[in-house]
Amino acid sequence: MNRPIALIIDDEPDIRELLEITLGRMGIESCSTADVASALDALKSQPFDLCLADMRLPDGNGIDIVRHVARHYPETPIAMITAHGNMDTAIEALKAGAFDFVSKPVDLSVLRRLVETALRVGKDKNDRSARPADNLLLGDAPAMQQIRQLIDKLSRSQAPVFITGESGTGKELAARAIHAQSPRADQPFIAVNCGAIPAELLESELFGYLKGSFSGATTDKQGLFHAAEGGTLFLDEVADLPLHMQVKLLRAIQEKRIRPIGATREEPIDVRLISATHKNMEELVANGQFRQDLYFRIHVIELRMPPLREHLDDLPLLIAHFLERASITSGLSAPALSSEALDALQHHHFPGNVRELENILERASALCDNGIIRPEDLGLTARTRPIAPPPPRDAPIDLESELARIEKDFIRQALESTGWNRTEAASRLGLTLRSLRYRMQKLGLEAPDK
Repeated sequence: MNRPIALIIDDEPDIRELLEITLGRMGIESCSTADVASALDALKSQPFDLCLADMRLPDGNGIDIVRHVARHYPETPIAMITAHGNMDTAIEALKAGAFDFVSKPVDLSVLRRLVETALRVGKDKNDRSARPADNLLLGDAPAMQQIRQLIDKLSRSQAPVFITGESGTGKELAARAIHAQSPRADQPFIAVNCGAIPAELLESELFGYLKGSFSGATTDKQGLFHAAEGGTLFLDEVADLPLHMQVKLLRAIQEKRIRPIGATREEPIDVRLISATHKNMEELVANGQFRQDLYFRIHVIELRMPPLREHLDDLPLLIAHFLERASITSGLSAPALSSEALDALQHHHFPGNVRELENILERASALCDNGIIRPEDLGLTARTRPIAPPPPRDAPIDLESELARIEKDFIRQALESTGWNRTEAASRLGLTLRSLRYRMQKLGLEAPDK
């Protein structure tokens, strides 16, 4: 079996020698270059299993090499060597397509973990890609196809991912899918809801503590960062983090180290971070409720989960899946959906998205008679997408008026479901706040008097 080979691009002889020795001890051959021009020549001459590129080079910028490799050699993971504490550069490299980054002075334990992870990217790639991202990320609609394609790309990077979307759209499922297709798939996936843990316990939950560090600490406790070592840590509802914990999380991301409560030294960590929220982060940053520097660190690549109303063509597929799963849970045959019940679901607004659909069908499966789900079993509220009465066969249709009416109904429903919070409603509708205000004025929509 051929030994893997890495391309090292750095103009400092001491750094090149350190990297060559470290990789050699890992059984990896290396080819070293000192500038951009010779690196591009080396890339043309042979394939590499890994690239390590310094940021500052005599004849150019390491980011240019990252972009070149990402474009012409997408199967080759490339990591950036950055100056200590220069997270802006690291983020720029990740956005340009870098697999990961390591800071100078190079921590050899961090470097070895990075290299091991990078080499796993190419192994069994076809097997990983062939796996379903998650059996609930179903759908043939273009919106869901795009999600699966992006997940496949994100799984090959170590860049922090920020998942946005309304409640019930499957943000955690997407995070699990990224992990399952990544080289970290055999390591832990740890999910934590930041809003569900009391603020005074967050630090100990995330970073752990040592015995005797405070009253009641009778034993050492491992934090969630340590529990996710080598794998992925998913911070759901990250917008709910209190400000004092935002500072600590920022340091953990920048230094790739954490300090358990009561410890005197920081400990290195190797964790892929994925965050998610349904809230408007730009608004929270503007209001001083979320640190801008932390937002930039966790928002390197965004994955927006579409609401169900944007892929309603997938409704029959999702219905069949949830009914089948309900039957497995109950041990009974899967019920059938009457045409009237299907029609009711197709015209429902689904403010709770796929999770709401799952709950509706689980309830209906338990309540229906004779194995047939009827509209009354669904328990739908009046919040449905209105159905226009059909015009007389020969009557002319005012298309502009009909489209305006439908648009007005959609916008009103979004506003009502958010308590007339225009920022949140705009996010749900996929509009900018400015565009929503223009449409409300154009359509004559005003908030009700309180």
